[in-house]
Formats: sequence, structure tokens, C-alpha cells
Amino acid sequence: MSRSTHAGLTAQAQAEKRSAALLSISAACTMTALKLAVAISTGSLGILSDAIHSGVDLLASALTYVSVRISDRPADANHPYGHARFENISAFVETFLMVASAVWITADACRRIFFHPVTLHYSFWPLLVLGISVCVDLWRSHQMGRTAARHGSAALEADAVHFSTDVWATAAVFLGLIASWISASAWGARLHLGWMHYADPAAAIVVSGIILYLSWKIAHRAVYVLTDAVPGETLARVLREVRATQGVLGVDQLRMRRSGTRYFADLTLSMPRQLTFQRSEQLVSDATRAVQRIVPEADVVIHTVPRSTSAESIFDKVRAVAARNNVTLHDVSIQSLEDGLHVEQHIEVPENMPLRQAHEFVRGVEDQIRSELPQVQSVLTHIESEPATIERPVALAQDKQMEAVLRAAAAALPEIIDIHAVRVGRTGETLSLSCHCTLPDDLPMHRVHAIITALEDRFKQRCPEVDRVLIHPEPATDNHHG
Repeated sequence: MSRSTHAGLTAQAQAEKRSAALLSISAACTMTALKLAVAISTGSLGILSDAIHSGVDLLASALTYVSVRISDRPADANHPYGHARFENISAFVETFLMVASAVWITADACRRIFFHPVTLHYSFWPLLVLGISVCVDLWRSHQMGRTAARHGSAALEADAVHFSTDVWATAAVFLGLIASWISASAWGARLHLGWMHYADPAAAIVVSGIILYLSWKIAHRAVYVLTDAVPGETLARVLREVRATQGVLGVDQLRMRRSGTRYFADLTLSMPRQLTFQRSEQLVSDATRAVQRIVPEADVVIHTVPRSTSAESIFDKVRAVAARNNVTLHDVSIQSLEDGLHVEQHIEVPENMPLRQAHEFVRGVEDQIRSELPQVQSVLTHIESEPATIERPVALAQDKQMEAVLRAAAAALPEIIDIHAVRVGRTGETLSLSCHCTLPDDLPMHRVHAIITALEDRFKQRCPEVDRVLIHPEPATDNHHG
């Protein structure tokens, strides 16, 4: 997905969330005014408690609208993970408003039941208002629930759940009001149903119980996110997926947190230490995709730790020590004698490094090899200089003569098929020669190395003035100079 497309989708999501929040405010404001007017005209505590509940809805919806606007802001210097958690804070604060209203409703209901009964004024309008309230709550709960699910908004989800329970609260008030009217009617007096007079405050207590239950659910969900809790099953699935990534030795640490709709994952992975930087980068990309298969669009940060493996050879371990010291190592040979292993190697150091410093550095590398490989009895290192400048060779008049000497030396080695791309040059006082040497396709590398070394020795016997000889072997199928 392109950046412009993603930005367009984000803007659309922000607009939908804000529209849903504004719609909720409008509905809550209208229903609060209607219920409050009916409660005052009838004296019904049940309707008054429902009006207070709707008033809490209004405050919660306003808080939701503000939190949605803040949460949509991009990450900045003070909020590197974004502002999405403002929605969870909004949902948590909303629970305090709901608990306060539930306590007030319960206290007033108990006062009416035990101390000061109130006579209700009966009419058709309260039932009509309550019926409209049920329809409005069902509609806006459905609308906000869809928007919350589509964009993962905690604040809108809290409002959607809140409004869905309003339906049951309003139904309890509706039944309580009807029961109170029946108790006050002549029919109720004949059937001795005077006790149903307490149905209205009892319905108010039921409403407060629903409010408290809802408050607990919203608070639990908000605290769960604010304390960086992540479902254990999600962590287990991410671990399984990352461990199954080819090349990953193990997951040393996995930490995840959630901010709004996004997950942030921080992993420490063990990888074979002989990997190149390019291969390590590829494994990190594979592990990142593994996390995102479980948690789409997760922000993943991976730290890699090099580890030795049981599959490493002695040569791999020696090269690992060299790599750890950031030096070029080549021509490693290991001999197994009666007293143990003996290592010979070539190490390149900067050409301007003094001998004493180079010797101390190489000795440190040798000590590390012996420490890591106790079976190694001795390490002998040939120290070479690594050129620090780009050479500018100058063609020499005797190029043809040296090339003839090289071809004569190659003719004495039957495996050599062809010599080409011969180049002779001088940089300062240094004389060098390079060429391509064609050999049979199926010749093993140990034999290739022996032939190249023999060719180099034969040539330098005839031309000792040449300081450096570089011979590049290539298979016969790749020879285009035959």
C-alpha cells in the first residue's frame, strides 16, 4: 500500500470515528432532555435514574469525541508511540462518572423505599419517551459498534457497549413504571398489589446495578491496555511463528505492548554468528513478517545476538574470531598432530599500521582462538598489509615478456586449459600481475588451489621482481576467450 493511499484511509477512518462520536453526543443530548422532562412531570425515580444515565452518556460521548480527536494525532517527540491511548484513558475516566451516578440512584431509591415514598403522576408520555429511547439506543449502539470494530477504537467500543446496556436499563424502568401504575389502580387494590408501588425505585436500583456492571467491564478493558497487558495466546502464537523462521536459532526475549489499535513488538533473536550482514538483514525481515502474520501492521523492532552452533566446524570458529575482530582472514590451514591442533592463517592489517601494533593485535586474535578452542595448541599467523589506497597501475614495456613467461609456466601444468586477461602494472615501486586461469568444471577446489599455487611459484621463480600475483580461476564453461 502506498503512503498516499494509507494516508487517505487514515483520514477516512478519523472522519468516521469523529462522525460517530458527534452522532452519539446529539442522541444523548436529545434523550437526556426528554427523559428529564418526563421524570419531573411524573415524579418517577426510575425515569429520573434513566435520565441521569443518559446524562452520563452525554458526558461520556463528549469525552469520547475529545479523546478520538486527540488519539488521531500523529506521533511526536513527546509521544513516540502516538496518542491512541487517550481513548483508553477516556474509557477509564468514563467509569467514574458511571459509578457516581449508580451510587446516587441507589441512595435515592433506598430513601423512597424506606423513608419517603413518592406518589407518581401517570400519563402516556413516559411510556412513549421510553419506547423512543429503546429504539435510539439500539440504533446508535449498532452504528458505533460497527465503527469501533472497523477502526479498533476503544472509546467508541466503550460507548457502543454502554448504549447496548441502556436498552435493558430502559426496559427495567418501563416495567417498573407499569407495575407502579398497576399498584395504584383500582384493579391493583382489589388484587392487593400495593407492594408493586415499590417497583419504580426497584427498577432504579436495577438500572444502577447495570451501570456498575458495565463500569467494571469498561474499566477492566481500559486498565488491561493501559498496563501493557497482551493476551497470552497472542504472545504464544508470535513465539511459535518466529521460532519457525528458517535461520533463527531462538527467541531470547519477546515484549509486546498495545497503543490504540497498533501493537509494538520488541524481540531479541539468536542467529548463527557466521552470517553476513546481508543474510542477517534478510532473517530480520523474515522474522518481522512472521510477527505481522499474527498481529497485522505491528511495529516490530528486532535485536540480533550472534551465537555459535553445534554445526560449526573448527574453520568456522577460527573465522568467527577473526570476524569479531573485524579483520580479513584467508588461507587458513589446520594440522592435527599428536599434541593437538595447529592453526596457520593469513591476516590482513592496514598497510600503515606499525609492526609492533600489528603484532600485538594479531597476538590478541591468536589468544582468543586458543581460548575459544582449547584443542588448539599453537597458532601461526602470516601478517599481510591491506592496501588503503586505490592503485593506479602503469603499463610496462616488458608486459609481453612477462605474459610469455606466465604462459610457459601454465603449459607445464596439464590441467590448465587457458590463460587470458593478463595484466601487468606498477604502483610506486610495487610490480604486480593478474590473470584469469581456465580449469576443468569438475576439478575439486583443493586441487584448483594447488594448481594456482604451483603456477604462481613457477612464474615467480622466473620473474622474482614481481611483488604480487593474483590468479583468478574459472570453469571451462565460462571461458569466452578460447
